[in-house]
Amino acid sequence: MTRIIAGFAGSLTLKVPSAGTRPTSDRVREAIFSALAARDAIEGMRVLDLYAGSGALALEAISRGAASAVLVEKSYAAVQVCKANAALVTGRAGRGARPSIQVIGKPATSYLSSALDQFDLVFIDPPYEVGGLELGHVLEGLVPRLAPDAVVALERSSRSVAPAWPAGLALDKVSRYGETAVYWLSPVDA
Repeated sequence: MTRIIAGFAGSLTLKVPSAGTRPTSDRVREAIFSALAARDAIEGMRVLDLYAGSGALALEAISRGAASAVLVEKSYAAVQVCKANAALVTGRAGRGARPSIQVIGKPATSYLSSALDQFDLVFIDPPYEVGGLELGHVLEGLVPRLAPDAVVALERSSRSVAPAWPAGLALDKVSRYGETAVYWLSPVDA
């Protein structure tokens, strides 16, 4: 069961695609959001969630005060789940300003090649079998889409080799949680 942990949609149960995704565990999500809260990197942020799956990471950020989110997912079934979950979270927002949540049905590289927006907070959680070459193209395409003080959280298997970082992106630290490694990245002048 995947749920929103905190914020205005806290405890809301989210739908998950029946196959083809690996939802981030509540434990790892809580650790990611604790680290983001310590950096003051959620409130008012523009969020991008690549390989969104159920959309749990971006929707958690929305629940905790992010201004907007773009969820990018190529699987049709996962796109439908993301749209349903976005509607559930938006419905919990109350009478105030509704959060801006957009769901895009495209591969990550395709989205990044045509995107014009800049983002403050980016989640990248590809299936573990996504290879280094594809991930490298995604990271290269992401660099021009990052705000100057952006925070990027990349989830990989703790058994995977660390990806190569393109010019314009630097590794800040790696956090390990059992089978999951989270690489914290930030933009740098190339």
